[in-house]
Amino acid sequence: MLTSRILAIIVLLISIFTLPFWVSFILAILGIIYFNYFFEAVIIFLISDFFYGAEKTTLYNITFVSFLLILVLLLITEFIKKRLRLNDFQ
Repeated sequence: MLTSRILAIIVLLISIFTLPFWVSFILAILGIIYFNYFFEAVIIFLISDFFYGAEKTTLYNITFVSFLLILVLLLITEFIKKRLRLNDFQ
């Protein structure tokens, strides 16, 4: 399990720098669903926003849009996983 988590972190980190945003976003969603508390995705998207983030005038000049999106998604997903008791299968 630990080696697959490390491999997922490396793949997500490489995808942030080489692939389009939507591919990295899908990989992060899959990692958040598969692993428990996949906070590495949040940190990787924060790094992505440091490199590629631009202020969005439509979003009240928020620079870290993808970071906040992944953080909210992680919190909601973990809440749902606790309610569904899917953590016992991993």
